[in-house]
Amino acid sequence: MKEGPDIAQIGALIGDPARANMLAALSSGRALTATELAAVGGITLQTASTHLAKLETGGLLTQRKQGRHRYFKLADEATALLIETMMGFAASRGHLRHQPGPKEPALRKARICYDHLAGDYGVRMLDSLVASGAIEAIGEGLAVTPKGESRLQCIGIDVSGLRASRRPLCRSCLDWSERRAHLAGSLGKALLSTFFDRGWARRTAESRTVNFSPQGEQQFLSLFPLEA
Repeated sequence: MKEGPDIAQIGALIGDPARANMLAALSSGRALTATELAAVGGITLQTASTHLAKLETGGLLTQRKQGRHRYFKLADEATALLIETMMGFAASRGHLRHQPGPKEPALRKARICYDHLAGDYGVRMLDSLVASGAIEAIGEGLAVTPKGESRLQCIGIDVSGLRASRRPLCRSCLDWSERRAHLAGSLGKALLSTFFDRGWARRTAESRTVNFSPQGEQQFLSLFPLEA
């Protein structure tokens, strides 16, 4: 087939092991330097620079300068969604890069996916919002109900303000570890930011893991209960 989008180019860009590792590292939402990404990819800085240039030309990365350094990050949420979906697909087919280790349970429990909550807690949050009628499925998408807007307002989320942005309010993102959907979009980002701002959770340095404090975990589980 010689018509339509060329998925072969995107597949080739992501398919290189070093580039795949760098893209997975950037799915944490952090901006990283070429030196940091070279270490992630297990390659030299010169080789990493070549790979990063290809990824940027292909529309998967953007960069910004700060002082003497250049920082790279995923181009947008759509790129992050693509990487997370591919990770989920690979996991479902048994294509794992390493055996589960001590850090694996924490990573599966709660982690950053670009700028929203993923893992068991991310899936639980979306399940609870849907079960309570705060979010409803419309076709292949998700929408906040009037009931949900009132509920979210009570915890400090301005849904009307989020709707005014160009970014989708809420969308589902396939979770690679749970093989089910968690909440992405501007609402997913706002909720995670609220957890951080209230001190319920914090990011782990050099990791995608999100650690909830005992009090924060209690608040989270109370706010997003699951029906028995």
